Amino acid sequence: MTDAIECTYCGSDVRRHDPVFVEEFEAGERVPAGAFCNYACLSSHIDAAELTTGASCEWRPE
Repeated sequence: MTDAIECTYCGSDVRRHDPVFVEEFEAGERVPAGAFCNYACLSSHIDAAELTTGASCEWRPE
């Protein structure tokens, strides 16, 4: 048996669920940024860490 992959939010083994893996760009390369049991854990993590505060898909200075 392989090692567990812990959910970034709740700590459960993501392989026992419907996992979502998140990546970010660093220096032009994709790097792992988190593993979540499902979209519920991802959404809860986003809310708890206030990751949407100040975020915008488009910015148009006036």
